[in-house]
Amino acid sequence: MNDDPIPADSKLTTSKRRWASEGKFLTGRISRPDADRLPPGQHLVKNWPVLDLGQQPTVSVDSWRLEVRGLVETPLDLNWTAFQELDQSTRVSDIHCVTTWSRYDNQWQGVATRDLLDLAMPKANASHVMLTSYDGYTTNLPLADFAAEDAILATSWEGEPLSRDHGGPMRLVVPHLYFWKSAKWLRRIDLMASDAAGFWEQNGYHMYADPWREQRYSGD
Repeated sequence: MNDDPIPADSKLTTSKRRWASEGKFLTGRISRPDADRLPPGQHLVKNWPVLDLGQQPTVSVDSWRLEVRGLVETPLDLNWTAFQELDQSTRVSDIHCVTTWSRYDNQWQGVATRDLLDLAMPKANASHVMLTSYDGYTTNLPLADFAAEDAILATSWEGEPLSRDHGGPMRLVVPHLYFWKSAKWLRRIDLMASDAAGFWEQNGYHMYADPWREQRYSGD
């Protein structure tokens, strides 16, 4: 028999219990067997191709900041030290790029998006997020997807600090959507009451980007 005392509820556990009871942040995704890990139209790679808008901003940890704004109870403005002091998590996930490559079993370390949201506390009318990066890139996604269980604000990949060309010092990783939704060099997160198109979405890409439905472009 285990006589260890049950830890008292924290703000985080209380929030997650409430989210579960309300069915909040559920995307309806289901687990897939290994044989079905590769979405249609994708091919498997062992390397990690680099794709960006043609510029890779240099962001030092001394000057780095992350803002969380919009429909939140507690706006956040975190420097690197404050971000590193948040609960740190590890996730392992596959990633799928709209340019048809996929890579299995990537290990990430950083801050789970749910933990960040627990600090900011989304307002009841928040339904979407807009992500803005240091290079000016923007992309949108539903709040439920940003808050997915495997989504993480990653600072490390495969045990090493995230490199500049892959979005270091911090990028978002939302594995169940095409990877253009996982903004590199993330600078600001705005919670909104409705959806709005980001950079690629304004240029013909799909607003949602589900790899399993091949939602690559606006007509898909």
